[in-house]
Amino acid sequence: MYYQPTTMQPDASSHPPIPRALTVLEVADILQTTRAGVYELIHSNRLKSIRVGRQFRITAQALNEFLQII
Repeated sequence: MYYQPTTMQPDASSHPPIPRALTVLEVADILQTTRAGVYELIHSNRLKSIRVGRQFRITAQALNEFLQII
């Protein structure tokens, strides 16, 4: 099972797609779990994340790596 990220393209003719980082809530929806469950995966280092201020973001690559493990 692989997650295909949505990309944002301001101008498709001159720029490559910008990969999207997912929010905890978006990952929870994909994994069909709760936000608390995703935070538990992040804090136990089973799901790689990026901290942006007080929030966490998960890249599509990190989510796909996690999905291959489970």
